Amino acid sequence: MKAAVYYQTGGPEVFKYEEVPDPVARRGGVVIEVQAVSIQGGDLLHRQGGVLTSTPHIVGYQAAGVVRELGEGVTELKLGQKVVATMGSGSHAELISVPARSAFAVPDGLDIQHAAGVPIEFGTADDCLFEFGRLTAGETVLVQAGAGGVGLAAIQLAKAAGATTVLATASTDERLAGLKAYGMDHGINYRTHATPGALGKEVRRLTDGRGVDLVVDSVGGTTLEGSINALAYRGRVSWVGQAGREERPPEIWPIMQKNGSIAGVFLGAEMGINPSRTRPMIEKLIARVAAGELKVVIDKTFPLAEAAAAHTYIESRQAFGRVLLVP
Repeated sequence: MKAAVYYQTGGPEVFKYEEVPDPVARRGGVVIEVQAVSIQGGDLLHRQGGVLTSTPHIVGYQAAGVVRELGEGVTELKLGQKVVATMGSGSHAELISVPARSAFAVPDGLDIQHAAGVPIEFGTADDCLFEFGRLTAGETVLVQAGAGGVGLAAIQLAKAAGATTVLATASTDERLAGLKAYGMDHGINYRTHATPGALGKEVRRLTDGRGVDLVVDSVGGTTLEGSINALAYRGRVSWVGQAGREERPPEIWPIMQKNGSIAGVFLGAEMGINPSRTRPMIEKLIARVAAGELKVVIDKTFPLAEAAAAHTYIESRQAFGRVLLVP
């Protein structure tokens, strides 16, 4: 099979498009013929400096396709069935081998490219809002990096759950305008409100001086400091990433002054430790996307051979929604 591989970490230029051995179906697992890869923020971070678990290394957390081979003992999936799967690495390839428990059936009528953008993005957003963020109807929410995959999912889920006001940040007024179609009430350009104090001041202006009950923050660093500044008294932050890639640790002590709280959220750990909760949660989210209740927004697709260009495009912060690789 062909795959986008690298032999050392670094910028997008480390990618090579090479022939590598086909994966095999292990006991309890399946081989999937990949039709769409949803590039995750973690894929970029791993390419930049993560551990190489193989040489050459194939990065990637999530892909959708068709079951091509069944391993011994697999009865819950069928040959030719459409699925979307999560994995520790390996999505940037024509074929992937994963445990059957890591694959989710794609309902009839759901486009495979849209299915490729559900489990991690919507599952993470759901956990940030409800399991760890404890959002209830009538509360207010700020979603940092609203134009990203988790951001767009969080905006939709928060609004559907009865949040009275959903605020979001993005890098341009044009991207903010696009978020209104998905449930955002007020947008904040984080380039013109770059400091924690400026962001907090704008959030309070938009919430009658109160601040927000919950922030979903996938950026970290200085942005997390702004999230804390934007909180109402006893507000909560669901911190789910380091997309900002700042080396300086954020100053989080001001949250004490508000008797607020920060919850670290990592869906991958929760899926491994509590699959009895996360699997039905993700299956429900897939069903809601299939029913049209929730939307996966696809910004752009690239051929698998152009993985370097796709990663470069994401790092330029131009994307609105998901960027896919198509073998």
